[in-house]
Amino acid sequence: MPLRGKLKNAMQILITGGAGFIGSNLAKELQKRYPEAEIIVLDNFESGNFENLINFKGELITGDITDKGFWDYLGNLYRFDIVFHQAAITDTTITDQRKMTEVNTLAFKYLLETSIKRWNARIIYASSAAVYGNCPAPMKEDGCLKPENVYGFSKLMMDRIAEKYLKRFPEIQITGLRYFNVYGPGEGHKGKFASMVYQLAVKMARGQKPRLFKWGEQKRDFVYIKDVVEANILAFEKGVSGIFNVGYGKARSFNELVEILNRVLGTDYEIEYFDNPYKFYQNFTEADLTRSKTLLGYNPKWPLERGVEDYINWMKEEGII
Repeated sequence: MPLRGKLKNAMQILITGGAGFIGSNLAKELQKRYPEAEIIVLDNFESGNFENLINFKGELITGDITDKGFWDYLGNLYRFDIVFHQAAITDTTITDQRKMTEVNTLAFKYLLETSIKRWNARIIYASSAAVYGNCPAPMKEDGCLKPENVYGFSKLMMDRIAEKYLKRFPEIQITGLRYFNVYGPGEGHKGKFASMVYQLAVKMARGQKPRLFKWGEQKRDFVYIKDVVEANILAFEKGVSGIFNVGYGKARSFNELVEILNRVLGTDYEIEYFDNPYKFYQNFTEADLTRSKTLLGYNPKWPLERGVEDYINWMKEEGII
């Protein structure tokens, strides 16, 4: 059921991880589309950045999402109608299994308990294509699930918890969005963990050769941040529960990405290849969007060529390149 009418009654929205890449883009788009809503951002700034919220007009709160007492505090202080849960450890190279699962998985359970029992709130949360590992592409939500690292495992456990809670509380909306390779404005603070689109663009704009793992034919489903934000808002408005892929739906190689960047930047760099140092690595990701298109009405509008061009223009305006 569309929620636009209800938003006129000062609906309260919580965005965890709201100073991060995806959370901040979502916060700013929501305040633009729904000016009557009260939007509150939660972030501890371990991986977020205040610069992402310069134009955000809502309230900011900080706290530890792994602290159950903090959720009790929020439960008493607020009455959120909807929660967008973006907060997580997103560094896929971290191998500390306890820390990863405490932040990504256990904290999610605390959020669900508070959201359902204290607020009766709808929940839309960030899952990840990392749950698929090197399963055959295109990846389907109810198909092969075999994460290659503890990050992917922590997200898979979030999905399992969500499925369990949906059975216990079928009247509550719980929607998981499995993001594929997201890129776009607001990710620069992530440094070496920013998307390959960002990293290659910055290096090439500064006169450095692009470097790729041998031989650059690994493929990713690159999805622009504007499509990801739209997927969240569609889930918000449709009110549909379940787990959905959020990608562009077409895998592209890193070699193709460099070709596009050369064209947009007006450069002509040759690629320097080197050995992949990681034991776990996804070689080919591509989202099957059948469920997302059918139930959410999600139809991505930003192919890699358009997304990269829009992103590069933004980088130039911001003085990044």
